[in-house]
Amino acid sequence: MIRRLVTNRTRYLELFALVGGSIAVWWHPLTANLGLAFNSEAHTHILLILPLSIALIYLQAKGSPAPFASGGRAGATLLSAALLFRGFMAWNVGHLSPGDRLSLSMFALVTWWIGSVTLCFGVQVSRSLLFPLCFLFLIVPLPEHVLGSITEFLQHQSAVGADILFRFARVPVTRDGIMLSIPGLDIEVAPECSSIRSSMLLLVTAMFLSRLFLHARWKQALLIVATIPLAVAKNSLRIFTIAELGTRVDAGFLEGGFHRHGGIVFFGLAVAIVGVLLWILSRGEFRMPLAFERITEDRAWQRH
Repeated sequence: MIRRLVTNRTRYLELFALVGGSIAVWWHPLTANLGLAFNSEAHTHILLILPLSIALIYLQAKGSPAPFASGGRAGATLLSAALLFRGFMAWNVGHLSPGDRLSLSMFALVTWWIGSVTLCFGVQVSRSLLFPLCFLFLIVPLPEHVLGSITEFLQHQSAVGADILFRFARVPVTRDGIMLSIPGLDIEVAPECSSIRSSMLLLVTAMFLSRLFLHARWKQALLIVATIPLAVAKNSLRIFTIAELGTRVDAGFLEGGFHRHGGIVFFGLAVAIVGVLLWILSRGEFRMPLAFERITEDRAWQRH
């Protein structure tokens, strides 16, 4: 028993050493990524990923721990690949743009972290923690062309959704791409109006909650996929609401605080809808939060 405790402590120390070493090796990409998270609306969600992933790992490991084993070959392969990738990005072998280099560097860093867990605790532990470990890949910033495509999609679909709302409210409207025209107001759904930040936060929220409270994989996937139309719908409702308030109540709504900071209201509404969907999907199955699964297992074992 004592020998096993010493061995387990050694494994944790090795993991901390590998993670600490990665911070030194990937210091410049890490600081650049952190700066991006603070300064780019499209990457604000990055700040949440590491603490949420650690929470999932802790709850899952506590609820259903897998036995530690050696994962030397698989772990060493992942570590070698990550280090090789880091070298390529440092030397800019492919003459990539700074944004693409940062994305690939952070991808390599997450690969290093997963390889570290595999090396120290074995393949079985890594498989049992597959979701929270892969969840870490959300700290990888999206390449510029991918981010541009997502933003453009949100712009166009939000304009279509707002068009539908105006017609439903019997407001005369014409749409040309991302341009909407109603009596007394022309609206352009610009990139900064695409709500990319709240959409990414909504996606992260749905992924986290689905893992905590849903058991069936198809239900988890359904909740996550549902955030796409929900993200479009909330932004369309925001455009419609601000336009109606600005043309019917007070023109100050078009440029005031509600226009700049009112997104939190619609984000809160979207999160509430996610909560309702979660409740509906959880009916017929009961899954306690991961932190309590181990307690139930222990009590069942004691009864036997």
